[in-house]
Amino acid sequence: MIKKIVLTFPADVVELPVTYILAKEYDVQSNILKASIEAGQTGTLFLELKAEEDNLNKAFAYLKEKGVEVSPIASRISYDEKSCIQCGNCAAACNPQALSIEKPDWELKFDTEKCILCKLCLVACPLKLFKIEFSE
Repeated sequence: MIKKIVLTFPADVVELPVTYILAKEYDVQSNILKASIEAGQTGTLFLELKAEEDNLNKAFAYLKEKGVEVSPIASRISYDEKSCIQCGNCAAACNPQALSIEKPDWELKFDTEKCILCKLCLVACPLKLFKIEFSE
């Protein structure tokens, strides 16, 4: 099972070696997609986790016990397709290549599996047609 989650750490728990503990104790593979962590401050870690469902549930229980907030994330990018001029600026800014514009049709395509929610497409679009929606 693969899940994308956001972990929110209270300032006193930021130094917890989360990815190590998840791997060693719960056999959970972690892929860090985005992180904002500084000693002494609340931190967030956006992860893609892969493990058996039972192991994930045990890992989540451990994290909650340590005071770490676990928020499952579902995300979706949307844009106004009718107003899109297919300029490719968003695709050029998309490092994980979730957005692409290619031959032969030169139309924008979005691969949700590659998206890491970096929001660079929002900045790159000259017409401001993109929005990213988060929901639990």
